[in-house]
Parts: sequence; C-alpha cells; structure tokens
Amino acid sequence: MFRELNSFLKYCINKKVAFIGVGVSNFKAIIMFLEKGINVTVLDKKSEVELGNKANILKEAGATFICGEDYLNNILNFDIVIRSPGVYFNNSVLQAAIKKGVVVTSEMELFFDFCPCKIIAITGSDGKTTTTTLIASILKQDGFNVHVGGNIGKPLLCELQNIGESDVCVVELSSFQLLSMRKSPDIAVITNISENHLDVHKNMGEYIKAKQNIFIHQNAFSKLILNLDNNICCGFEDYARGFVKKFSMKSKILNGAFYEENSQNLYHAKNGKYEKILNSKDIALLGAHNIENFLAVIAAVYGMASPSSIKKVAKEFKGVKHRLELVKNNDNILWYNDSIATTPTRTIAALNSFKNNIILIAGGYDKKVPFDGLIDEILKKVKALILIGDTANKIECGIKNNNNFCEDFKILRAKSVSDAVVKAKKLATCGDVVLFSPACASFDMYSNFEERGKDFVKSVLKI
Repeated sequence: MFRELNSFLKYCINKKVAFIGVGVSNFKAIIMFLEKGINVTVLDKKSEVELGNKANILKEAGATFICGEDYLNNILNFDIVIRSPGVYFNNSVLQAAIKKGVVVTSEMELFFDFCPCKIIAITGSDGKTTTTTLIASILKQDGFNVHVGGNIGKPLLCELQNIGESDVCVVELSSFQLLSMRKSPDIAVITNISENHLDVHKNMGEYIKAKQNIFIHQNAFSKLILNLDNNICCGFEDYARGFVKKFSMKSKILNGAFYEENSQNLYHAKNGKYEKILNSKDIALLGAHNIENFLAVIAAVYGMASPSSIKKVAKEFKGVKHRLELVKNNDNILWYNDSIATTPTRTIAALNSFKNNIILIAGGYDKKVPFDGLIDEILKKVKALILIGDTANKIECGIKNNNNFCEDFKILRAKSVSDAVVKAKKLATCGDVVLFSPACASFDMYSNFEERGKDFVKSVLKI
C-alpha cells in the first residue's frame, strides 16, 4: 500500500495511532510520529510514575497516556496500533481488534515494509545475538555500511532515512517479533530451535511456527541457512522458496558450511566443492557452540565477505557482554558471566565449554521448559550447584530424582546473585570455574538478563 515510510507517516496524520509499550523499539518511533504531527496515545500496563522520565519526555512531545491494568480496554478507539515485541500478538484483545478493522503492526514489521536494502536476519533459541554480531562485524570488515537492529542494537524504523540501497541491515529477530511478521529477509539464518518461551506461546507448535516466519515469505532469490544437526530446523527445508544452505558440526555439506573434527577445520561447501575458511584454533570465543555459530556465519556471508575478513574477525572477536564473559581471574579461579543463558540448552553449551571443576550458579524465572537434559549435564560436570530464583525448587527436585544423583553432590540455595557469589567464593579452590549461567529468564528478580549480568559482575569485582 505504501512504498516508503514518509507516505505512511502522512497517511497516519489523520488517524488515531496507539503504541503499546514504551520499550526500546517503541520509544524513538513514538518521538518520530509525534514530530510528524501524528496523534499518538501510549498504552502501557505500567503507571506514568513507573515509566519515569520516558513518560515525561513523551508527554512534553505531545503524547497522551492510558496506563494501568486496563490499558488495552479502549483499543477499538484507534485506527492503528503498534505493539512492542513484549506484547503477545495472539492476545485475545488484539485479535478481536484486528477482526473489527483495527490495524495492528509493529516497529519491525514497518521496517521490513520500507527497508530499501538487503536484509540478513537471524533467529534461533540460542546463539542468535552472537551470530548477528559476527555477521555484522565481518561485513563491516569488508567495507559494507552495516545497520544492526531488531532484538539488539537500534530501532531500525527510525534509521531508515540513513539507510541506502547498497547498505546491509543485519537483524536479530525473536519469536515474539516473528509471530506477526508477513515479510521475510533476503537471507534468513536459523541457528537452532529448542523448547523456549512456553510461558508465553500457547504451545511448542506456535513457537516453531513463529520461527518459520523468518523464511516462509521469502522469494526465489532468497537464501535460507539451516542447522543440519537440529531436527526441527531440518524439517524446514521442504517449505523453503529460495536456495537452502546448511551447516553442521557432524556431517559434510553439499552447500553450506561444516566442521571436520579430525583437522578442526571449518569449510565452506558449494555444490560439493570445499574451501577451508579457518581452523577452530583461530576462533577466540570459547566453546563448541561458538564453532557452530561460525559455521552459520560462513554459510550466510560467503560470497559477500572474504574468507580473510571472516578469519580476522574470528581471531579478534572476544564476544558479546553477558555471553561466557570472563569477569575475573582471582587466585586462579575463573569467574564467567553467562547471564544470556535463559534456556537449559544454552547452559548446557556453557558447561561443555569447560572440562570440569565447575561451580554453577543457576535458576530464575520459569519459562515452563523442561530441565531434564540440563540436569544430566550438571551431574556429569558440576562440582557444586548454587540455586537462585523461582526455579530453584524445580531444578533441585529434578536433580534429586535423577538416577545419577548421589548424596554428596553439593546443592546450595542463595537469596540473591550477590549472595550466590559469596557462597561460590567459599566453595571455590584453585583451578575452579565459577559459571553464572542461569538456564532461566531474569524476570523474577530483574527486568532483563543484562541487568542480572551486571549485578553478577559487580558482585564478583567486589571480591
């Protein structure tokens, strides 16, 4: 209907527009709409006092507010509603509004509608932020003008005026963003899929379907990058419209990227012809899961970026904050912050990055995913376990009911992250790794995993 953003904004001037939520993605967009003279109402469950300075800024700019538990009750009074990713798209109130003619969209959907350049988008249950950051870093190394956004970085809708046709946008997408997407990127990367966010999605089927939206609307010129080692991802190939490339830690690939265990080399494959890109020793990041992330990256950017740029970034990239981040080496005790680990599978990957002598701090908000696989790994690799948060009982019961549990396995409880650090310090001896990898979301104690990770780092640095 609209070919570019300015046409859409002109259309909105005579409409009643509501933004649900004053999160990172919506805040700048609200300012942009207000500056264009558009009538904007902000709907938020939090009160204006709780929203703080953001509410003051938006009110001064001309926004009106409807706050509190009943913030969605008047949604039918609006022509266009722009939701934040944290507001569930299949919410019954939103779906009823759509059926009555209210336009419900999002900042990311609008960005996809109007973006003038190639989009590479990444999703997955684990590893998507690291993969996104690596792709962006490699393309920048090769001279591309790169814009990073979505679930990380800047809200890209407000950056459209600075994005040219020859630029590249690298976008991380969560299942909450993808659930309502009806456009797909030029290159779609799915790192893996495992049980996640079942506290929000009505079932695993809905979660998988949301992930499929990253490629289901692609055309014949598009590319889809799939993890051959992940059973759910493998099933997506039959639905792909464009060219499918795969990556694997276990098998040679005809088209894509693979790891050869004997040589420890990472290869790109094109129609069965193989080119060595780098050796695993060239990768500064810890863990087999980061070798896997690099395979996804190679499959995605090969042909756009040079192998030399891939290798250079591999050697220099030390990781994203809160992702197996070495905080301190204190008396030969290594303290790692892996607060991003909001799923059991991510914590398993973290545990497998070390040999033994691990003191694990875990627990948090319950996303209704099973811990069985994690419990098996804990009993194999962990010296002592310190549990925090809402899931502490669930994890402890799972461990004590496991056939491999023995009575001398140490399980401690902590009231907070800082208390857990104090307890870990008392347990740790020379050569130990203290790993903060919660396997759960942060919402029982913190607003996000970054805030939780900062608290861990602060507590460790006090030692």
